Amino acid sequence: MSIRKILSIGLLIFIPISIAAEYLHWGTLTVFITSGIAIVPLAIWLSTATEEVAVVAGSSIGALLNAVFGNATELIIALVALRAGLVDIVKASITGTIISNLLLVMGLSMTLGGIRYKEQEFQPIVARVNGSSMTLAVTAILLPTMVIYTSNGVDNQAIRNLSITVAVVLIVVYALTLLFSLKTHSYLYEVGLVELEEEAPNTSIPHKPNLFLWIGVLLAATVAVAFESEIFVGVVEEATKGLGLTPLFTGVILLPLVGGAAEYVTAVSVAIKNNMDLSVSVAMGSSLLVALLVAPILVLVGVAIAQPMDLNFNPFEVVAVAVAVALANLISLDGRSNWLEGTLLLATYVVLGAAFYFHPA
Repeated sequence: MSIRKILSIGLLIFIPISIAAEYLHWGTLTVFITSGIAIVPLAIWLSTATEEVAVVAGSSIGALLNAVFGNATELIIALVALRAGLVDIVKASITGTIISNLLLVMGLSMTLGGIRYKEQEFQPIVARVNGSSMTLAVTAILLPTMVIYTSNGVDNQAIRNLSITVAVVLIVVYALTLLFSLKTHSYLYEVGLVELEEEAPNTSIPHKPNLFLWIGVLLAATVAVAFESEIFVGVVEEATKGLGLTPLFTGVILLPLVGGAAEYVTAVSVAIKNNMDLSVSVAMGSSLLVALLVAPILVLVGVAIAQPMDLNFNPFEVVAVAVAVALANLISLDGRSNWLEGTLLLATYVVLGAAFYFHPA
């Protein structure tokens, strides 16, 4: 049984525990920890259901489903937090997800895969295309911050209007990247399917998922993630404050670890199986999805529900994201990876994590 399957089944016990902790008032910290852990298996089931429905739907529609719903858990948590008015944490979670995917996920994948296979190869063209799109996206979403810190004063409404403009442009760019990857240059992205379960011995029977079953799982997992996110977000501020953690550290480090569990397990597991193409695509593709789709959606939803959500980030977040994107692009350019390069990415993530922990914001 794969690690992904063990986690998706074994951690389900935390769903009733977290509900009991919430309604029996076992304490803020207990609710925070148990609900955070409960989201992990639900995120894996949500990801698995999306992949299974994609298998039945066909390659084009399936790839579109994965592209749109790949970061559904992070989006759901962010929407719940935004509705609760935790705008600073939501902003930090955007940059944190990008940083964790490029440094932590790629770092773990390259390190563990490199220990087992010494050196691994992947298509450099895919890394270059994703890297270029990521550089553009990160530049765009961080421009409002630069406008503020390079001017004598900018009206809040002007920043909000700039953020809306950038959000619309990024959504258009994301639609174009889908056209590129699914239609005009789809051959560049044929990196294989995620192995959802161990292959049965001595059988040639193809895997044919039950469409209605997995649609049901997809809907149930989505509702469950939303429910657990309500519990988690409801105590996140008080719990993290009690632990001495700032909203900046909570959003950049803690929330991506909870919401991105499915991507982490997938990327690392396929890297260990020497499918570095898929591992790099998962890590960079997830970051790209957050920058081009999740962040713009949150800005537009913030306008709709009258929450002051814009793209004015903490300046240190700007620096951290720029470092993560530059380092990930540099290491992935040659289409080869080894355990040392993975270790360098992990070391950078640890250093940035420590910096965010001690940051007074």
